Amino acid sequence: MSASNRIFVIEDDADISRLVSHHLEAAGFRVKAFPNTQGVLSEAQRERPCLFLLDIMVPGGDGVELCRQIRQPGKPLSMTPVIFLTARTSEIDRVLGLESGADDYITKPFSTRELVARIKTVLRRCQPPLLPDLIVAGDLKIDTAAMTLTVRGELTVTTATEFRLLHYLAQHPSRVFTRDQLLDAVWRDTTFVSPRSVDVYVRKLREKIEENPERPEYLKTVRGAGYRFESPRAGNRQLQA
Repeated sequence: MSASNRIFVIEDDADISRLVSHHLEAAGFRVKAFPNTQGVLSEAQRERPCLFLLDIMVPGGDGVELCRQIRQPGKPLSMTPVIFLTARTSEIDRVLGLESGADDYITKPFSTRELVARIKTVLRRCQPPLLPDLIVAGDLKIDTAAMTLTVRGELTVTTATEFRLLHYLAQHPSRVFTRDQLLDAVWRDTTFVSPRSVDVYVRKLREKIEENPERPEYLKTVRGAGYRFESPRAGNRQLQA
């Protein structure tokens, strides 16, 4: 993860790009703006931005596809936060954006004050916890100092939000949390997110940590309540629902 304060803005509307750049620079960030996706990854590998701000619909490429490329396992940029800034406002577009690996999804028109606040919130999520520790549960190793997840001996890429959600649940095994409680604990600023976001991130985590996401061993759904984390015992793994 980059320690710089440079943000890459990919936005084909010149007026919006200038507006966003101006307010981010006023907030203390350095900005590099791109009118399309061409050359973004190669430039990012050289400069390592702290965050990508992507439009979904840009000439010469698709912002969702660029996000998926950023999230490729084992790549240097895979943990870099991504926020979509887009005119697509439907719930399905928001879900698809989050499922592609984005850390947040902001719709146009937008408040520049809100935009800066949400960028800062996402960047705070990327900071390691003040008290680093190592949680070992079943086939999982959650290293909070390095913010890395190992699943069955393989290093597994997560977004900062996915990592914080899993870490929080694993810190409190067997305890049931409602979606609102998880939003308060992990997202902190809950003004702009909904309980639906929790469901999206739990589904993404199950795809990464569960041998069978349809029959999860670690991230359990408690019907009518929320979610809990369980550490399966070796002898009982095949018996758990």
